[in-house]
Amino acid sequence: MSSAGATDPRRASFTPSRRVAYLLAAVAIALLPLIFTGSYWRTNLIVCALNVMLAIGLDFVLGYAGQLNLGQSAFYGIGAYASTLLVMRLGVPFWLAFIAAVALAGIAGAALSVFATRLRGHYLAIASLGFAVITYQILVNWISLTQGPLGIYAVPRPPTLGPIDFHDQRNLFYLVAGVAFLSYWLLDQLIRSPIGETLTAIREDEVSAASLGIDCAAWKVFAFGVGSAAAGAAGAFYAGFVGTLVPDAFFITESFTILAMVVVGGMGTLIGPVAGAILLTILPEVLRDIGDLRLVVYGLALTLVVLFMPGGIVQAVRLAAARLRRSAETAP
Repeated sequence: MSSAGATDPRRASFTPSRRVAYLLAAVAIALLPLIFTGSYWRTNLIVCALNVMLAIGLDFVLGYAGQLNLGQSAFYGIGAYASTLLVMRLGVPFWLAFIAAVALAGIAGAALSVFATRLRGHYLAIASLGFAVITYQILVNWISLTQGPLGIYAVPRPPTLGPIDFHDQRNLFYLVAGVAFLSYWLLDQLIRSPIGETLTAIREDEVSAASLGIDCAAWKVFAFGVGSAAAGAAGAFYAGFVGTLVPDAFFITESFTILAMVVVGGMGTLIGPVAGAILLTILPEVLRDIGDLRLVVYGLALTLVVLFMPGGIVQAVRLAAARLRRSAETAP
């Protein structure tokens, strides 16, 4: 498998196009806060960047390792509370607290996977959902530490870096989107390495993968840890961005929202969850003017995607591109 990953010609042939795609993404990140100058839309841009980190982290576990994780909201909350408590209770510098929060969320994900490593399918989903419920209850009831339903207020934003003040929403967006961009790049490198092939082999047929000498349990733990760490990074930024921290922000319904982003975008593609996260963040805001009817439109759109485009947005784009190529080839 390793040799195949090193000599796969498709990777070399797609390298220039990936570089162009990364360049276009960087340009888009630079221009978006200059185009959307209002506080309302810049806030939504930051939420999009947070959701991108959550979605690609879940996709790494679900789309590539084939492990259904319904506890992503728990790791999101762990990252948020860990960084906040370290900064506000212990006076730890933000960036050290950020690294600690990412590590703690990753360790929690790996620990959950160790206990659930023999579970598959809906059993693993139930175990991860149970972990999310337990985490939420801890956040609600451990009042001496988390303030429970009262919440933690006046959570500080990241400190200034020289002349860069993160109280400015534009700078905060660049920070969060930059970390999301870096997270995507790191996951993309993992997926396109022999590690990605190993995880895909486990997803497709765990028994056959084990017969080839792959330690399936260890790689599941690795995938869970990486995906959970991405959620922890999003949580560490979320706390300072919102300024208040309450357990309801990490209720189990958040896990289903993140899952919807991955499914709508296209599981196992990495770029799909990015599109899904952006669409499902912006769509409710665009439909806000139609009142409660927006929930009907939102639900109907999700249903149609699941029924007619199980591959999500990525599948729709690929089909459209194939039709355009066929039309171009048959045109005189």
